[in-house]
Amino acid sequence: MRNTVIFAGTSCPALAGQICENLGMAPGDAELSQFSNGETSVRILTSVREKDVFVVQSGSPRINDTIMELLIMISACKGGSATKVTAVVPYFPYNRQSKKKSHRGTITARLLANLMGVAGVKHVITVDLHASQMQGFFKCPVDNLHAEPLVARWIRHNVPNWREGVVVSKNAGGTKRVTSLADALKLNFGIVTTDKKRGPNLTTSMIMNHLDGIERLSILESWSRTGPLKAGDNDPSSAPHRVPTRPLRTLADSNGSPVNSSREPLLQSEASRSSSSPHSSLSNDPSSQVDGTSEDADLGCDDRAAGEVTHGRLVQGHIVDDDFPSPAISALDASQPDLDPMTMSHASSFFAAEPHPFGPPGGEDPVSSDEEEETLKDPKIEHMITLVGDVRNRPVFIVDDMIDKPGSWIAAAETVVKRGGAQKVYCMATHGVFGGDSLAQLQACECIDTIVVTNSFPINEEQARSTSKLVILDLSSLLAEAIRRNHYGESISPLFQHYAD
Repeated sequence: MRNTVIFAGTSCPALAGQICENLGMAPGDAELSQFSNGETSVRILTSVREKDVFVVQSGSPRINDTIMELLIMISACKGGSATKVTAVVPYFPYNRQSKKKSHRGTITARLLANLMGVAGVKHVITVDLHASQMQGFFKCPVDNLHAEPLVARWIRHNVPNWREGVVVSKNAGGTKRVTSLADALKLNFGIVTTDKKRGPNLTTSMIMNHLDGIERLSILESWSRTGPLKAGDNDPSSAPHRVPTRPLRTLADSNGSPVNSSREPLLQSEASRSSSSPHSSLSNDPSSQVDGTSEDADLGCDDRAAGEVTHGRLVQGHIVDDDFPSPAISALDASQPDLDPMTMSHASSFFAAEPHPFGPPGGEDPVSSDEEEETLKDPKIEHMITLVGDVRNRPVFIVDDMIDKPGSWIAAAETVVKRGGAQKVYCMATHGVFGGDSLAQLQACECIDTIVVTNSFPINEEQARSTSKLVILDLSSLLAEAIRRNHYGESISPLFQHYAD
């Protein structure tokens, strides 16, 4: 490409070299170094005057040095009279911090977007942002590419019985990504959710007793308005056998106007049925039906349990048997400070507190991955893990945008294998961050057969060679085509499409 220069940062020189090779050009010369005190120094050794410049720099384990290097390179090219500077960032740093998680928190991803704008970037090319709404942080166009077509192509070529597979999300937040891949491959999908298991404690019993008293008082007051109570009616044990006079439903004609009908036979019938069968369900009562249609049917409700729901117990991040002894404390109690019983009793009388004007107290938000991992490792905390979907004797593709900590991946893999009876498990993500020894833990997990990631994030070569389960997909062709189309002003929509082999 004429009048085009591509510079490679220190985070991913191999990926930048492959991009230049696909485009048939050599990377631009630049000198990148650091002073003795850690400051970053950048010298651009190639003329960029009136040229289209692309700076390839991804996130890396030295994340802050990588960011400063990217910003300085953009500023240096802009100061060198480049016509346009485009940042090619396969893994965008700080993209998990795209929203406030506390009252005095910061949206770090937006801060980085502002810094890049100040440095002089005019276009950004990235891959699979953690939240697609991050594109609104920038004042310049953003091309958020997807690795989904590459992942789908690898599945079709390398999994023999992939047509029988199930795409599974390891948490509720990844369902959109999972359903997209499932639709592309025309496969079924499932979900694994992890909940903290709470046992009975002092505060719970006090609050429930408090609620029970309020409920009984409200029922007695409702019945007192229907007439004098008969002998034995003041017994709370007889409460379920009486029916309050509140209308069960409002009938309407074809025009939507309410119909004034006598409800006395309905109440008498309901009262007689409830006295004969105190545990009968209202939805199964013929007296609660009008024109042969039950109330639940009118509301479009179905209280039947899902056909394929599997539960399991999770202790210290691993599936345990049903007869495994429970931890000493429950998960929710572990997250609460120890309080004096009198203080808890006093607090329980005011359980219905007014909501905070700026959100829940303490800025509570969906638990971050780091907090979830720490909770999963605690041997004193038990979790309840649930698998929704039929995975028996099928290959399972657990999909997310990145693999950082291994706890949730191992828990999901053990659930689909030990509880769901899955045949094989493929852990698939775009960004292989692999913090700490997570790659070794995933390799040691017997329930995981293959780990599939891309080269958007640099992976240590020694670790990659020693991990037999690891498969790294190449993004250089995708990024090279995006650069070429961006330079010539062509549409990048074909890069999002799936092609049949």
